[in-house]
Amino acid sequence: MIILTLACALLFAAIHMLIGHMSGLHGSKRSGWLSFGGGVAVTYVFLDVLPELTEHNEVLAHGNEKLAWLADHMVYLVALFGLVLFYGMDRWLHASRRRQRNATGEDLPEEAVFWIHIGTFAVYNFLIGYLLLNREDHSLQALGLYAVAMSLHFLTGDYGLFDHHKKLYQQRVRWIVAGSLLAGWLAGVLIEIHDPTISIIYGFIAGGVILNVIKEELPEDRESSFGPFAAGVAIYSVIILMAT
Repeated sequence: MIILTLACALLFAAIHMLIGHMSGLHGSKRSGWLSFGGGVAVTYVFLDVLPELTEHNEVLAHGNEKLAWLADHMVYLVALFGLVLFYGMDRWLHASRRRQRNATGEDLPEEAVFWIHIGTFAVYNFLIGYLLLNREDHSLQALGLYAVAMSLHFLTGDYGLFDHHKKLYQQRVRWIVAGSLLAGWLAGVLIEIHDPTISIIYGFIAGGVILNVIKEELPEDRESSFGPFAAGVAIYSVIILMAT
């Protein structure tokens, strides 16, 4: 399983490194492949991530009897925190780019905002890499579903990062996010943590995935390709339902 998860981590890292060279994704109209990936990611969230949150909530509640009054909501609060954090970062980034355009004419974020934004995504990628080896379901089937959905999630998410950071993506961002993901995988090999902590990590990642699906992967009306999006939903729904 270590070799297979390493292959997945290298695939994720390759997407981060090569997204700037995928010219077919960067036209004026949103690529159909991005719309297809959005459909797959949305399906994964609704048919796999959300149901699994219930299981993680039970684990987290069981490990925190002193917080029994929060037992029914713990992991959902963590997921909500992840969603709010990434939403706040996105709004802050847009405001920073707007200030820079007005002040200098450059469509890039301010230096401090850039590093905080990329640092947040580095942590996000680290945790996704860690979960490659430390998910609740260790079957090959579950790993395959996770790998396909996260690959397409990264494809569309990196498209958004590339759009935000332009040349800085090629110079710095891709190395940081790819390196943090591989570091997360290595940490997963070397360090084992207890189930309640895994549940917290999973909840945080779930919130981030849900927000990034909404923000990046649901195509905007003026650029959307509904056919590929619907195809992604239909195909991955069948795959997940057959797998479970």
